[in-house]
Amino acid sequence: MNIEIVSREEFNSFKQEVLEALKPIGNISNSKKYLRSAEVRKLLNISAGTLQNMRINGDLPYTRIGSTLFYDYSVILEILEKNSNK
Repeated sequence: MNIEIVSREEFNSFKQEVLEALKPIGNISNSKKYLRSAEVRKLLNISAGTLQNMRINGDLPYTRIGSTLFYDYSVILEILEKNSNK
């Protein structure tokens, strides 16, 4: 397992890249209010484990219906905007 340490500037740069990448997707996803786990992982470019940690830590709220997890798209955008360093 490789562990990489990133600086605050590198992390903030990454957040900005994610926000910029989400802007065009936002226009497409407006018709879709909820996303499934696979869509969120693809959107944020994160692993299933990272998404699970975000749920466990309470960083990303979700709704479970049966065995399927749903995430509110607008909440994802709010979290990214809130954590953005403008």
